[in-house]
Amino acid sequence: MKIDRIHHVAIISSNYEQSKHFYVDLLGMTIVNELYRADRDSYKLDLRIGETEQQIELFSFPNPPLRVDKPEARGLRHLAFVVGNMDESVKELESKGIAVEPVRIDPITGDRYTFFADPDGLPLELVEHAER
Repeated sequence: MKIDRIHHVAIISSNYEQSKHFYVDLLGMTIVNELYRADRDSYKLDLRIGETEQQIELFSFPNPPLRVDKPEARGLRHLAFVVGNMDESVKELESKGIAVEPVRIDPITGDRYTFFADPDGLPLELVEHAER
């Protein structure tokens, strides 16, 4: 498998406004999109890192637990990698004994994505961009 680059790093904050201030005002990241998801009582803030395509996804959830093994916990949510061919990449991971979740399609971007875990359980994601 050939991994092209990091797509994004997702972080769940314990205090959305404080974290937004830190990443935007103190670190100088650019807001790409900010969305409040009423059904989840949650914010999603997409931040561009410098002049690159790489981003931080900053999430808030009501009363997130400290990091244990839940993907909705405070801290690093997952690390995503861009791949050119999702099906080949999934087959390669599975051939190496790595369990991979079913491939899904992002309803906003149309990108295909899936998750798997490293040996310590850190959630990792593969992303294949939709034809645009």
